[in-house]
Amino acid sequence: MSSATDAPPTTIRYAQALNAGMATALEEDPAVVLIGIDVGAGGGIFAVTRGLYDRFGPERVIDTPIAEMGYVGAAVGAAMTGLRPIVEIMFMDFVGVCLDPIVNQAAKLPYMTAGALEVPVVFRTQTGAGRSAGAQHSQSLEALFAHIPGLVVVMPSRPYDAKGLLAAAIRDDNPVVFLEQKLLFFGEPEAVPAERYAVELGKARVAREGNDVTVVALGATVGHALRAARELEAEGIDVEVLDPRTLAPLDTEAIARSVAKTSRVVVAHEAVRFGGFGGEIASQIAEHCFWDLDGPVVRVGAPSHPMPYQKDLELATLPDAADIAAAVRAVARR
Repeated sequence: MSSATDAPPTTIRYAQALNAGMATALEEDPAVVLIGIDVGAGGGIFAVTRGLYDRFGPERVIDTPIAEMGYVGAAVGAAMTGLRPIVEIMFMDFVGVCLDPIVNQAAKLPYMTAGALEVPVVFRTQTGAGRSAGAQHSQSLEALFAHIPGLVVVMPSRPYDAKGLLAAAIRDDNPVVFLEQKLLFFGEPEAVPAERYAVELGKARVAREGNDVTVVALGATVGHALRAARELEAEGIDVEVLDPRTLAPLDTEAIARSVAKTSRVVVAHEAVRFGGFGGEIASQIAEHCFWDLDGPVVRVGAPSHPMPYQKDLELATLPDAADIAAAVRAVARR
């Protein structure tokens, strides 16, 4: 799938890009439906679905009770019958009450039926911290889903990719977990094509070219990595920033190309460092790029404790540009 550039781009924010991607899909394909809590008349807790209910009506944009197990299961069943549901789970923390239809049904049924059943459903969910939402509304659990065979896991870091990856996810015949980090809703706008386009799933992007150290950053930490790279440039350290965009399947070839060029690697994510997806990236590099490395892979992530509610403590817990810059300096000195 390729990106389109024919129409003049519009400058929009992350939430607006997601909204535009869903609106285009709903308009083009009557099999696409949107399901979730407050996605209809309320427009979603972060206004991501604003206006879609008025435009497409209650049969296509379906408000549900606060019953994730029920409506997620219903969406999986609807996908099995030929619809293409987009399901919003308001906070990623709530997947704990609806894991069975995602992990044991959507991810497994195509394999258990030898491909006779397809489950083309997109599970959109808001993830991460930074808005003083407390320990039960701030988790980053992407490693949990990336561990499950049969699930595609997508984590866009900017508006352009949010719209393009969502278009690709909706058209994909596999179940897709689509992760939207809350901090990105409040990020800077960027130019996004007005028409439909898709960003290929499973393909990373080089967000910044560099020669000295590779930073593989996930989601909102891509912005932190770019800020750290600008700071380090003044110190004579040339940082390459790689954004995987899709965690499963992971573009290990793009990571290997960057490691071969720089020989030093930092992996950064907002999730708890211990057991986080950065460990898988580090393992892939150690296994396949060992002879290109000039030192061990260094990980940057949150400490192993629940996310604090108090703002200063929350910010102290979250990794930021300063943490990434410190890790890069340490790696570059080796």
